[in-house]
Amino acid sequence: MSATVFCRKYQKDLPALSVAPLPGQKGQDILSSISKQAWDEWMTHQTRLINEKRLKVFQPEARSYLQEQMEKFFNNEEVDQIEGYVPPKED
Repeated sequence: MSATVFCRKYQKDLPALSVAPLPGQKGQDILSSISKQAWDEWMTHQTRLINEKRLKVFQPEARSYLQEQMEKFFNNEEVDQIEGYVPPKED
């Protein structure tokens, strides 16, 4: 049986990440409050942002921007979308 976590994004118990996705306290906070599903969805969105906005993740400004977007994503606030992107329709 896999571990579960009360997911901050979905407000329900869901399967947890198996390891902290980031170093330090930030990684521990994510591990204890973000589900694997929410993290996987964030990674997809982050990749889209990096590619479409041509972010250079080694630049502090890009990392700060992504950190801000990540917090908004997990708090269910409005996040930047890629121009022309239409999310898939749920059946």
